[in-house]
Amino acid sequence: MTTATLEPQKKSKIKLQPLNDRVVVVREEADERTAGGIVLPDKAREKVNRGKVIAAGPGKLSKEGKRVPMTVKSGDRVLMNKYGGEEFEMDDCEYLLIREEDILALIHD
Repeated sequence: MTTATLEPQKKSKIKLQPLNDRVVVVREEADERTAGGIVLPDKAREKVNRGKVIAAGPGKLSKEGKRVPMTVKSGDRVLMNKYGGEEFEMDDCEYLLIREEDILALIHD
């Protein structure tokens, strides 16, 4: 079980604990320029499907009533579905709340 203080850009006093198999992710920034050097406005940029896990829940319950541990943990970089989850904003930072099943892969640097 992970409880994280939200601090991707600045410190916050808010603590967030996702429930069950939910994960809080901060999306990586989209490219500001095309390969040809054209600057893209915010509205023209595509949503990025990569992000960093800020907090993860304890895992979902199996049919037998046992907790299935999460595969991801706070600090992991992930590849996720582009349009899934619930977006929300706290302390002038945008977050995404998704289920673990919406995470497609871990990114190892």
